[in-house]
Amino acid sequence: MAHPGSYELVRSKKRKKTITLTVRQDGKIVIHAPYRTPMKEIDGFFESKKAWVQDKLAEQERRKGAEGEKKQFAPGELFLYLGDFYPLEIRDTDGAHQPLVLLYGVFLLDRDKVETAREHFVRWYRKRAGEVIAERLGRWIRHLQLVPEGITITGAQHRYGSCSSKNRLSFSWRLIMAPYEVIDYVIVHELAHIKEKNHSRRFWDVVASVFPDYRKQRGWLRENNHLMTV
Repeated sequence: MAHPGSYELVRSKKRKKTITLTVRQDGKIVIHAPYRTPMKEIDGFFESKKAWVQDKLAEQERRKGAEGEKKQFAPGELFLYLGDFYPLEIRDTDGAHQPLVLLYGVFLLDRDKVETAREHFVRWYRKRAGEVIAERLGRWIRHLQLVPEGITITGAQHRYGSCSSKNRLSFSWRLIMAPYEVIDYVIVHELAHIKEKNHSRRFWDVVASVFPDYRKQRGWLRENNHLMTV
């Protein structure tokens, strides 16, 4: 699901008594409204269309990912986080805050950091991955009573988790782009390897004891792998 940010409003004295909304190819949301339509009515119309807008934006982003388009870090571009898409806005720099933040459903990037935007996104994703994975790992350690020797956050592109022969777990920061239930599945998958070092029936029984529908989570990773990048 995508999170639509603000919209561009175009008023016209010639329009009939209708409000229309379009999502352009660049992701910009445009509302056309009669000249005298109250803003409260226009905002209400926008709110009523948000689900449709979210679907359109997510569809555009998936198509771009499938076509191998690289991120441009342009205003309105969407970035994946915890299974949802969030738009990017460029803000004027005042030095009083972090270069990149996620606030009220929008990624805000300082204007003077655009040239190094990817670096800031990777740093932000890696930090959040470390925080979220550590917190959720603790829950599953207590639940399964399987304790790893340590945890590392890596930059692996396609291997989202691994368990070494010494029971040290590694997770890619890209995993933070997946929904919580997918993150939990990968964590449980790697914890299960502490008990079973292969992918035997016994291994999958451990995973299934927590995630009977684990194939659904694996399917999400396969279908969205091409989107989990910056």
